Amino acid sequence: MPPRSSSHPGMGAVPHDDGVTFRVWAPQARQVAVVGDFCGWDARRRTVLAKDHHRSGTWSVFVPGAGPGTHYRFLVRRGGPYLSRQDPCARQVTGARGASVVLDPRHLDWGDEHFTAPGWDDLVVYEMHVPTFAATGEGPGTFDTAVGRLDHLAWLGVSAVEVMPPFEFASATSWGYNPSQLYAVESSYGGPHAFARFVREAHARGIAVILDVVHNHLGPDGPHLWRFDGAAGRRRYGGAYFYNDRRALTPWGATRPNYDRKAVRNFLRDSAVMWLEDFRVDGLRFDGTNFVRSRWGDVRDPAHHISAGDRYLASLTTDLRSRQPWKLLVAEDMQRDPAVTRAPQEGGLGFHSQWDAGFVHTVRAALEAADDAHRDVRAVAAAVLGDGGAALHERVVYTESHDEVANGRARVPEQITPGHADSWHARTRSALGLVLTLTAPGIPMLFQGQDVLEDGWFTDTRPVDWAKAHHRAGFLHLVRQLVLLRRDASGTTRGLRGGHTSVVRADDGLLAYHRWDRGGPGDDVVVVVNLTTHPRHDVRLGMPRAGRWRVRCNTDAPSFGPGLGAVHAHDTDTEPRPWDDRADSALVTVGPYAALVLSQDD
Repeated sequence: MPPRSSSHPGMGAVPHDDGVTFRVWAPQARQVAVVGDFCGWDARRRTVLAKDHHRSGTWSVFVPGAGPGTHYRFLVRRGGPYLSRQDPCARQVTGARGASVVLDPRHLDWGDEHFTAPGWDDLVVYEMHVPTFAATGEGPGTFDTAVGRLDHLAWLGVSAVEVMPPFEFASATSWGYNPSQLYAVESSYGGPHAFARFVREAHARGIAVILDVVHNHLGPDGPHLWRFDGAAGRRRYGGAYFYNDRRALTPWGATRPNYDRKAVRNFLRDSAVMWLEDFRVDGLRFDGTNFVRSRWGDVRDPAHHISAGDRYLASLTTDLRSRQPWKLLVAEDMQRDPAVTRAPQEGGLGFHSQWDAGFVHTVRAALEAADDAHRDVRAVAAAVLGDGGAALHERVVYTESHDEVANGRARVPEQITPGHADSWHARTRSALGLVLTLTAPGIPMLFQGQDVLEDGWFTDTRPVDWAKAHHRAGFLHLVRQLVLLRRDASGTTRGLRGGHTSVVRADDGLLAYHRWDRGGPGDDVVVVVNLTTHPRHDVRLGMPRAGRWRVRCNTDAPSFGPGLGAVHAHDTDTEPRPWDDRADSALVTVGPYAALVLSQDD
């Protein structure tokens, strides 16, 4: 009897009450079969798939008796012997070169979860790499050991974690940006059930989960999609899933997905939908979208523009926003291109936010300069303001990320005083970076270990040294205080969540700016940053409102570490003396390489 295609929808392995539908896209194959537990892995007893007449290039079959937990692989033949392949849409695998495993997402344990993510104006993101964030004495971290660190993050006050790509990879260790499977959680991290437990436990602590996904290249380590159905293209590139001309070339090999093919676009999109819907993540951060749009990442160069990449991203965000409009979509485009967050119907890509390269590079240059004369305060002020017309959530601001603390660069304190991250200069200027990050308009982000003044640089084998939480407890408590002020935990700094920013002063090493939402006591916030090694006594600043302004945070307070507290910063009262184009002004004192956050009581 000739094989019959399945009448059930869905790609990959879709379980039903009495069996499993297996479906795969292999447009150049002449025959496709599936083997697994259900036939004792005997290729002679393989189940042959039939072509789907209503689809282009897909094959399917229904296998009675198979079910969740069944191990399987596809056998694909174009000419010559069968090629043994993992399922491109496998939701679980035993390893990058192992078997695919049938997973029923309905069996993921969510308990009685009813989670509402924090508003986008309330996000403080903490980027983490599972193996090094949650390592134990027994080895690299997993999602289950990462659960054990969530209480620390909840105490710190962060409202979201961004998980670096956790997808199955073929190398021994990885940052995660070389995915061999876009639908499967890395087995050494604990697999899909462990990831679901992590999401559930994060939600139980009020922490949203943003997942880092990679659509700009596949692999290149062990990409099972390479010539998946045996076809190599005219130039011997990767075949059906990839471009087979110069558009295939990326900094990571000739592995750019073919955005011109509907089946490939659907393959990528459906993986994003799965993480948002089946695994309940609260947002996605798309890696290197500029490499989706351009061969070498510069979208301003028309010679290397990939127009299909632009169309793909716009259609992707349109689809995802139509399904769950409250979930955050972030692009790592790194070009300050306003089109990234513009609506598709207006010619944009439709992301809600994008990483702001202008902020991190400008601020870090100021923090790391050895000489005060080389700190460009006006440039820092411009970086704080960003695009004044953009909504608060449309950019992510940070001084450390996985890219900024590796690839030839180190963490901020290491860059300031190499080998002495706990020096006074490293601590004070690192603190200024955190103040600028957590008080500037935008979505602030910290990188793992930044809260304990982690030093050196990031690798995928060096765990965060959590002993520093005790050795550098003062700095840790400063970070917590700044995070809670950013989120207006005490009801005195609402303006840090507001959409308005005005620079009060930016000269002679001093930066002061005003943040507000609607204005008034408990809302208006003034941030004063001294980017010099000299204390500033009784500096007169124009203030937004008359009355008493209270110091909510002074980074020079002695409780935040040794060597601090030489200058006392105090609450201040305004006088009706016009200054800085404001009707009222006050005298402010701020220590060397220190910052103040001031606001008024209700």
